Amino acid sequence: MAIDTPERANGRKAIPGIGLVKGLLVTLKHLLSRSITQQYPHEKPDLPARTRGVIALKTENCTVCWKCSKECPDWCIYIDAHKETHEPASGGRARSAKVLDRFAIDFALCMYCGICVEVCPFDALFWSPEYEYAEYDVLELLHEKDRLQDWTYKVKPPPALEEGAVEPEETLEPEGEVAAVASATPTPQPAAPTPPVTAQAAAEPASPAAPAPAPREEQAEVEPDQATYDRVLQEQIDAGTNPRVAEGRAKAAAIRAARQKAGGG
Repeated sequence: MAIDTPERANGRKAIPGIGLVKGLLVTLKHLLSRSITQQYPHEKPDLPARTRGVIALKTENCTVCWKCSKECPDWCIYIDAHKETHEPASGGRARSAKVLDRFAIDFALCMYCGICVEVCPFDALFWSPEYEYAEYDVLELLHEKDRLQDWTYKVKPPPALEEGAVEPEETLEPEGEVAAVASATPTPQPAAPTPPVTAQAAAEPASPAAPAPAPREEQAEVEPDQATYDRVLQEQIDAGTNPRVAEGRAKAAAIRAARQKAGGG
């Protein structure tokens, strides 16, 4: 049984090969048009400023607070540092400061979520539009701080505001605001007189007051326990674990051990 096509339903006879002719016309149209393919690597693409190419590090801003490493869901950031004591020039108590020894990111594990860039409180991590950092071996994707520092010079300035956008207002505390708030504070009114105590109420023992809930203490910043780190790392390597995975597990165990020591447990 023959199936009626739209041309047959309208009483028209289908022209054989009309679909092929239409396809050739589309091919001919693009064949005569100018090609827009960029001749990479001779022509480099002009990427926007917010391109998530690779994470760059500005070592001068890093204070070794470990926040990026702790918040990283893949444990692909490796930080090593030591403390140095500096005598103040004007005398007084000596102060210690952390010195960054190593800052490495394993881009074979990184999933480019950008959490480390967001949580950095000192603007030490940036998104760089650089994308030419591939290697022939996956183990060589662990880039150290020297190369991460070089990528900061390729970070583009933020784009300008869109047309019609309102610039954010600066929230500066005006002078004399504290005095104005103090003067506007209402004077405390005298308390209402307490009712007389009856004999029955005086005979009953006073109920003890409920203890106030203890304020919740925030978890203090701790440094990984080096002994635990070395022990777990050696155990993982002896068990045949991948070196990158072994370092992540050792770091997690070292942080847990340091927190237990800080908490007295």
